[in-house]
Amino acid sequence: MKLARLGPAGSERPVVLDDGKTFDLTGLTADVDGAFLAAGGPAAVRAALAAGELPEVADAADLRVGAPIARPSAVVCVGMNYAEHAAESGSAPPETPILFLKTPNTVVGPYDPVAIPPGSERTDWEVELGIVIGTRAGYLDSTADSINHIAGFVLGNDVSERQYQLEDSGGQWSKGKCAPGFNPLGPWLVTPDEVDHRNLRLRSWVNGEPRQDSTTADMVFDVEFLVWHISQYLTLEPGDLIMTGTPQGVALSGKFPYLGAVDVVELEIEGLGRQRQEFVAAGPR
Repeated sequence: MKLARLGPAGSERPVVLDDGKTFDLTGLTADVDGAFLAAGGPAAVRAALAAGELPEVADAADLRVGAPIARPSAVVCVGMNYAEHAAESGSAPPETPILFLKTPNTVVGPYDPVAIPPGSERTDWEVELGIVIGTRAGYLDSTADSINHIAGFVLGNDVSERQYQLEDSGGQWSKGKCAPGFNPLGPWLVTPDEVDHRNLRLRSWVNGEPRQDSTTADMVFDVEFLVWHISQYLTLEPGDLIMTGTPQGVALSGKFPYLGAVDVVELEIEGLGRQRQEFVAAGPR
């Protein structure tokens, strides 16, 4: 099942995509948020679809696509979770997950323009699998418990400013991760039954030229381990987002130029859809 949010920023309405049609969920929920997920909302949507109770959205193709989840309470990110990306960053694969945070206001729609920070010369792209939490997860007993706390998966772009991340950081990465719009998400939240999260192809392009091409099978730490591990250090709430790391092929490698105004980034994960962002110059500080 594919859940989405359509409409102007701040006024999106929840929908479900089924058999090529888009159906309105406002009769069931005000939004695709933590409360909806924790209360078994996806099961209620399935039942309403099966009963033919949901009205179709006739103008869906004309509406802006927002992030498929409302603003989460936390965005927890995993660094260097693909061995070849660690290598192109000049590091060995980590022995334990590297965690950092993005601010929730970085989450935007999959086709929204992204502003390059004023004066930035090292803005980078990162295609990533995102995990959306469905029920509270704290101190899980084992990795086998993890899947029961996952509402679904999303495509994300962990946009990064490498000067801020690596040289201005003081040892913490979040300075380079939290500019406005630095986490385009979607187009859909896809429930776990529809994809094999252990082996999904991830790809990215800049101005139509291939950049990244890998699969989630190459992760150093897999989805189940990450949810369990993170739960040992913080409590994940319904609607929270985990970004699981990016494969090789980013500008940080030195093989490609960093992003500038009017560059176009496209990203895709099989089964989770495709994104397109135009990068634009930000206004003055």
